[in-house]
Amino acid sequence: MPDDPAFILGVDLDGVCGDYTIAFRAVVAAELGVGLDRLPLERSWDFREWGIDETDFERLHRIAVIEHRILRDLPIIEHCPDVLWRLSDAGVWIRIITHRLYVNWSHAVAVSDTVEWLDAAQIPYRDICFLGDKPQVEADLYVDDGGHNIEALRASGNDVITFDQPYNRNVSGTRATSWLEVEQIVEERLASRLSGYQTQLPGVDAGSSRLTGRIDE
Repeated sequence: MPDDPAFILGVDLDGVCGDYTIAFRAVVAAELGVGLDRLPLERSWDFREWGIDETDFERLHRIAVIEHRILRDLPIIEHCPDVLWRLSDAGVWIRIITHRLYVNWSHAVAVSDTVEWLDAAQIPYRDICFLGDKPQVEADLYVDDGGHNIEALRASGNDVITFDQPYNRNVSGTRATSWLEVEQIVEERLASRLSGYQTQLPGVDAGSSRLTGRIDE
């Protein structure tokens, strides 16, 4: 990969690569002593359907990260690793961009568990950025689920794929309901920008299963 990559894909983690809602829901149910049926998966960004406010969220998120270590054990969203491997093999520079340093005093755990999870999930990436102001990060195309992030990125002139979630259905523009759809959109963008784009290098098996315990180097 050259020092000046031809195409950078900025990839969010929670709600895009890993299912934060499922993992956080289990923690909230345990901490509040309620059944999972009281915490619908079809929820708003601010979790109002779960009966928690911003203060509750910060407290419960801290518990989830530090005590339950959910960032180390998030369920992987279907097809994510294999699609990212195919794109990486084809020359796409994968840049992870995540706002996981949200709550004070949990940064060390959040960073270490994020990297451990990426390794265990066999998700390839060239670099990783922990920050909330995503327009500050350079990428040719972004994949994100947060409506405020998507709007801020587009307001700055960026190309963004909205990864479909219940809390972002009001966001217009390019949308993907699965990682297979993300792959198709990225390939279309690449084909329009780069001549001779090849979706898979010859002689290389597709997907993450060919490599165990490794990330892209």
